[in-house]
Amino acid sequence: QVQLVETGGGFVQPGGSLRLSCAVPRSIFSIFRMGWYRQAPGKQRELVATMTSGGSADYADSVKGRFTISRDDARNTVYLQMNSLQPEDTAVYYCRADRLGINYWGQGTQVSVSS
Repeated sequence: QVQLVETGGGFVQPGGSLRLSCAVPRSIFSIFRMGWYRQAPGKQRELVATMTSGGSADYADSVKGRFTISRDDARNTVYLQMNSLQPEDTAVYYCRADRLGINYWGQGTQVSVSS
């Protein structure tokens, strides 16, 4: 059973920052594309950011310039740095590893942005 473990969610005021982390088994991390997704109440899960094993990143338009995805190969960890958070960023954030139709998901971590 492959486990992706997310940490770093929490409560923050508008304009604040959070960093999410996702620990990944080495066998997965080295060859899978990694991504962050989110699901707000009553909405479908949506892509936030992805990064290939080669380090190429892609972002949803709604987070460009505010969020940064990165990976630490020594720690087998992918990060999502979230700056200038807004109430509309409130959601459960999920880590995902995918490759050739194979998908693994983390359990999710709650991010809440409110004044």
